[in-house]
Amino acid sequence: MRVLVVDDEKRLARSLRAGLVAEGFAVDVAHDGVDGLWLARENRYDVIVLDLMLPGVNGYQVCATLRAEKDWTPILMLTAKDGEWDQVEGLDTGADDYLTKPYSFPVLLARLRAIARRGARERPTQLEAGDLRLDPAARRVWRGDTEIELTAREFSLLDFLARHRDDVVSKRQILDAVWDADFDGDPNIVEVYVRHLRNKIDRPFGREAIRTVRGAGYRLGGDGG
Repeated sequence: MRVLVVDDEKRLARSLRAGLVAEGFAVDVAHDGVDGLWLARENRYDVIVLDLMLPGVNGYQVCATLRAEKDWTPILMLTAKDGEWDQVEGLDTGADDYLTKPYSFPVLLARLRAIARRGARERPTQLEAGDLRLDPAARRVWRGDTEIELTAREFSLLDFLARHRDDVVSKRQILDAVWDADFDGDPNIVEVYVRHLRNKIDRPFGREAIRTVRGAGYRLGGDGG
């Protein structure tokens, strides 16, 4: 397995490289985002181990750039940034896994092998249904060139529907995914928010992307209506 390690902590990078080589990996190392991005473009890797706080170009930018270029090489973010929103941003940017420093080397190995087994599958950083486009990391939505303002709950509902576009999803599935797990209010709240979404992403544009499937739930058409 060929691995690219991008980390500006040179001692840690040397130690990580030595451990991976001892396990039979072929390892290239870069100490800044510019060199890491160049190596990732020039060579084919099974996995990229990517720090976030890098000189030149940070890890988020490296990951986002590769995904924008349709490079789906699995990426494990390895960083001292352990905040939950750091992890959310890393995964939304297109990373496959996130591990904080200090880390367990056996756990790192297991995670590398796991994401390598999954392979380089397409994981777009934006979701699209026709001319309806969502950026989950930035929480922004466009219909064509027109940006649409949504509340946090409206965005979460649209994000869920977009990730299951062309599938019928039930009210119960929507409640479990978009509302808190212990939500015990009126399930018809889903109908209210679906109506809000239609009034923002469909009706002003003469579209009907969100369809009601009687007795079953809702479906967001992959063609965007």
